[in-house]
Amino acid sequence: MKILPIGIAVLSASFAFTQPSDRKSPENNNPIFDGWYADPEGAVFDGVYWVYPTFSDDYDKQLHLDAFSSHDLVHWQKHERILDTTKIKWLRQALWAPSIIQNQNQYFLFFGANDIQRPGRDSYDTNNDINHFGGIGVAVADGPGGPFKDYLGKPLISDFYNNAQPIDQFVFKDTDGTYYFFYGGWSHCNLGRLNADFTGFIPWEDGNQFKEITPEGYVEGPFMFLRNGIYYFMWSEGGWTNSSYKVAYAMADKATGPYKRIGTILESNEGDIATGAGHHSVINVPNTDEYIMVYHRRPIPNLDRDHRVTCMDVMEFNEDGTIKPVKMTFEGVSLDASGEHK
Repeated sequence: MKILPIGIAVLSASFAFTQPSDRKSPENNNPIFDGWYADPEGAVFDGVYWVYPTFSDDYDKQLHLDAFSSHDLVHWQKHERILDTTKIKWLRQALWAPSIIQNQNQYFLFFGANDIQRPGRDSYDTNNDINHFGGIGVAVADGPGGPFKDYLGKPLISDFYNNAQPIDQFVFKDTDGTYYFFYGGWSHCNLGRLNADFTGFIPWEDGNQFKEITPEGYVEGPFMFLRNGIYYFMWSEGGWTNSSYKVAYAMADKATGPYKRIGTILESNEGDIATGAGHHSVINVPNTDEYIMVYHRRPIPNLDRDHRVTCMDVMEFNEDGTIKPVKMTFEGVSLDASGEHK
């Protein structure tokens, strides 16, 4: 299967606010779908490509999640409101950064909610929208397109461990069946191990639920994948509201690290493509050694911090396994008629 840097027209969607204009011509494939979307997690279920992004609007309007599916990385079907505040009763604002994984015959969608800012809050504060109850939640469905429902009726993580804000979670299933749970904002990254039914965590040897694994430069947005026996741990650095946002990575021989920062592989350029590239994920095209980076960026010009679009570009490796810098393009990626990646 071969990755090709070209695409054709994508499906359109209408929203109540201004649409992005990140495409130079109809032949280009970035952004991959219309609308303001950020923090995308890509996945493949039964040969179908899925992207789960944040609906990128003001926090008080960020009250639902959409998903998108495709067979060719070009034509995307929108699955509207796979999760919203009617299903998560404790959610008041800022539903974002979804992460999905299949366990048995169900699909578990993890998400950040309510943007809590201080530790020690265990109930709603109706007089202060910043400090109300929230954290990382989990929803469940019988299919990847939902609809999803609240799994626990409360956050999975609502406290602050190792000073990590409970946001930006990613679940990684290791080769031995362990489900590792990476998460954390405020420049701290924690690692836990989910129990069998995803209702809590298996303590580490010292009795703690989480241990801090923060690499140099880490800010938020952890992600992991395994290739040729190497565990690639990736994260976002800089400020998410400006052009300093970027993606860095490390490599290790086990999921628990330790992880030493190698370098940056995606960042804003000085040209006319986009700024603020980050909060990414990676898709491995099934049965190939082809990899795609799924990420958000800000079109130029752009004066709104929440106006971000979801894009895909090819990710390649050097002979020693290190990752080559990812080039942002308008062309993006697609599959040809035979299923070859082009």
